[in-house]
Amino acid sequence: MIGATLFARPLPEGGTIGVPAPASPQDSRSEVLRGVEWWESRGYRVKLAAGVYERDDYVAGSPERRAADLNAMFADPEVDVVQSLQGGYGSAQTIPHLDFDLVAANPKPFVGYSDITALHTAFLRKTGLATFYGNGLAGVGDPETTEFSRERLLATLRGTAAAEVPRDPDDPYVRAIRGGTATAPLVGGCLWLLIQSMGTPWEVDLKGAIFFFEDVKLPPYYLDGFLTQLGQAGKLEGVDGVVVGEMKDCDWGDQRQASDWARSRSVEDVLEQHLEPLGVPVLYKLPLGHGKHLASIPLGVRYTLDADRKTLTLEQPPFQA
Repeated sequence: MIGATLFARPLPEGGTIGVPAPASPQDSRSEVLRGVEWWESRGYRVKLAAGVYERDDYVAGSPERRAADLNAMFADPEVDVVQSLQGGYGSAQTIPHLDFDLVAANPKPFVGYSDITALHTAFLRKTGLATFYGNGLAGVGDPETTEFSRERLLATLRGTAAAEVPRDPDDPYVRAIRGGTATAPLVGGCLWLLIQSMGTPWEVDLKGAIFFFEDVKLPPYYLDGFLTQLGQAGKLEGVDGVVVGEMKDCDWGDQRQASDWARSRSVEDVLEQHLEPLGVPVLYKLPLGHGKHLASIPLGVRYTLDADRKTLTLEQPPFQA
């Protein structure tokens, strides 16, 4: 299965946001409360999972507890949208403890990004649920999160967002690494987590899909290694197109002294080497990822990638008719 086959209802006016913490924990209560206050300022209610404040070093409690909170948010009839607290690390640990039958019986918009990619991949493979790549609760409350990101998230969850994925309002440059057009389901997320799905029962399936990925602080030789692995595993052979979001702080010069820049290929060098030979359209640098602006998008549904026009446009509603 590539594309989504299960769809939730959009966020209604005055609806309730259910918040589990499937990955890293909060560092302070204000990180949680800021997000709650933002939703409340827009006329919505927030229901925090029982373990949302738990901490176990770099994760928010045991895998079983985090999975139980996820299950509970899907089962709760009061909850309209399930929004992860944040990413960080640990989402994949919860997957063996999730009740996929319960999720399939109670489809809801599920939103998060970065480490939450593990859950997007598992939900699509195990239930067919269309999910949403966007800010978590801590993100919408973060003072550094832009209004562009917040408003795009809200519009996406309500089903009113523009079909064409917007460009970065500060830097509208988008590059077509290879031209052409393709219409197919969009599948992917943070590249590091997609690689970690390999060999599992919820391994990412890219055949017949537009492959979307982004990452942060991933040096070019890591990127090279990950794309080499995907290629040697046969994952890139059947893709219909590729959308590369932001590769935040991934170039050698982002992490090293300026005088060291010549010691490495650039991110674009690596993308060209691996993606141009695929013979499919490839677009780079829409605001999808860890940058200043995040244009929330549904995953698992059909888009048209037009690399000649440098656009990515939603073609299939991500919600129930």
